[in-house]
Amino acid sequence: MRIAVDAMGGDLGPRAAVAGAASAVTADSDLTILLYGPAAQLKDEISRLPRPLAAASSSLRLMDTPRVVTQDQPPAQVLRDAQDTSMAGMLACLANGEAQAGVSAGNTGALMALARRALGMVAGMSRPAISTAIPTRREGRCYLLDLGANVDVDAPRLRDFALMGEVMARRIDALDRPRVGLLNLGVEGTKGTASVQLAHELLEQETSLNYLGFVEGDAIFSGDVDVVVCDGFVGNAVLKASEGLARMLVRRVQATFEAHWSSRLVGWLARPALARLRGELDPVRYNGASLMGLNGIVVKSHGSADAAGFDFAVARAAREVAHDLPGCLAEELGRRRPIGETPRR
Repeated sequence: MRIAVDAMGGDLGPRAAVAGAASAVTADSDLTILLYGPAAQLKDEISRLPRPLAAASSSLRLMDTPRVVTQDQPPAQVLRDAQDTSMAGMLACLANGEAQAGVSAGNTGALMALARRALGMVAGMSRPAISTAIPTRREGRCYLLDLGANVDVDAPRLRDFALMGEVMARRIDALDRPRVGLLNLGVEGTKGTASVQLAHELLEQETSLNYLGFVEGDAIFSGDVDVVVCDGFVGNAVLKASEGLARMLVRRVQATFEAHWSSRLVGWLARPALARLRGELDPVRYNGASLMGLNGIVVKSHGSADAAGFDFAVARAAREVAHDLPGCLAEELGRRRPIGETPRR
């Protein structure tokens, strides 16, 4: 399996991407990773890999692209002048069939725009939606979308998100009938914006969906639903708040056990359980958001992700390749009525 990586887009520069890619290759010997960026910088980072990862360098191939898309560049500018950038090179590699998935921690708006142009969309989708898996109370996960790609969303588009999220949960997690909810201020039918109200009506007409109706924010973590749909403004706020809460809880627990000698003793005895809790809540474990709806697999890593986080993003891309997610979306959604079409009322 070949995965193309834009190694230059993250806040930590190429170091996190190169080390994360090497870690992914070490865990999966079938992987070959194409690293896009200035060759001299990438070669230098590979030479700095710690000894346990050094052997992975034979599965890392350098693809020299001298320019970089910066985090503050407007998408329109990038579309006009993206030639020779690491992001554009990675996407061209996908479009040419030289790799089966791509990963980038770069400028989200630019990545969305370039990916849409380079790869096209499946099943009549107009724009990709960003989705990631959120850990739930019952040791499962809930797919939340959209996470920021589409801020102002109409009802047909919310319906599209639900259809794509349902395919993701069923194919990736092998769920027979994923439970789908529409995020709202409350479960009462009178609440919510006009677009959310109309989306609810559209989803009730989708008889193939296991649609549970409106859900509130706590349902994302309760394990009672498998897919939660919302617009990108709300989804991004929920995701960032969740990540901040998880980090705060871990730090508070650690501080509590370190506050006094007696609690430090209890903390020492509880160390295995605390390590497990920290691992389950750590947002790094869930790094990597899918750009769903593209005619190809592109995973967006968090810009601040370290090597471990980037490793998880690469692993997510590999899972989607194994399940041929774009092919599943094209096949299943193509059999339904055209996406974005609103039935007459």
